Amino acid sequence: MGGWRDMSAEVRPRGRAERGSAPGRRPGVLALPRRCPAASPQALEDHYSPSRWSPRLDRDTIIDAHLAVTAAGTERARASGQTLLHVPYGDGDREKLDIYFPTEPSEAFPALVYIHGGYWQCLSKDDSGFAAPPLVSQGVAVVAVGYDIAPKGHMDTMVLQVRRSLAFLVQHYPRIRGIYLCGHSAGAHLAAMVLSTDWTEFQVVPDIKGAVLVSGLYDLEPILHTYVNDALSMSREEAQRNSPMRLVTPAVPPACEVLVAVAQHDSPEFRRQSQEYSQVSTRWWQDHGQVSTSQPQEYSQALRAAGWSVSVLDLAGVDHFDVIERLSEDSYVLTQVILNMISRA
Repeated sequence: MGGWRDMSAEVRPRGRAERGSAPGRRPGVLALPRRCPAASPQALEDHYSPSRWSPRLDRDTIIDAHLAVTAAGTERARASGQTLLHVPYGDGDREKLDIYFPTEPSEAFPALVYIHGGYWQCLSKDDSGFAAPPLVSQGVAVVAVGYDIAPKGHMDTMVLQVRRSLAFLVQHYPRIRGIYLCGHSAGAHLAAMVLSTDWTEFQVVPDIKGAVLVSGLYDLEPILHTYVNDALSMSREEAQRNSPMRLVTPAVPPACEVLVAVAQHDSPEFRRQSQEYSQVSTRWWQDHGQVSTSQPQEYSQALRAAGWSVSVLDLAGVDHFDVIERLSEDSYVLTQVILNMISRA
């Protein structure tokens, strides 16, 4: 599972042939200058290796523990609920959805669409149902999205697949009223890319009411010269056109709420990117409930001007991995924030 491990790959320039423009990108986007701080090659490797920053476990053990936790949680969710597994939204082997239905479904119900992480090169929808139990018990369906991972899957392909999965849901499940995106790590990046979609190309407009982006990356250029790109083989142009930090579009619908969540023990670069992607930085101290805010960043001002409602949830006491694992807990602050977001709609 090299997408998270300390691989310390030889750093070298990459210049792959261009694969063409990405379908579904909304026209009229605003490209922003990259704001990556100068860093040595080794510093970049360190700062984009999430497993190095957890105080709980060493960097190899924490990967194995994460895989075990998400797999076991998904197995429990499948065994205890009403599910529809391996629903194809396309012809590819990984173009499938797992749907976890509400325990007591009403005539219409909201759905949380979960997009897994794994640095675009590991994990799958089969590890992605662990968060379902607290949500389905409250009348919310959970949909886990599968997509091609690297090296088979290229970045343009992954973005397009996730967009197509949303269009499929709208077309085939009319009982769903209100879609809430939730992505972790690489999945947060893909969820953010969904927000820049030109849906006219798909002949549907999903009713996306909210997005919860957890410990994500929103500017891909800094990882071009790190081990992460060994499997991805992105060119600079491909990284640019798939960087949400560069894509500011009018909010559709205007009421869509975006929450950018980051872990206290995420790496400095993950934390920096989350801060720059947001409008308001809000720190939730889980031990005594205090909240503080910071001033908007340049990107967030553009988001606000475009009609987005964006905030940051800075979660104390968690790292890059248990920040999402704990969504299996009813009392976890992020679980409650998601349920509150849905109830406000």
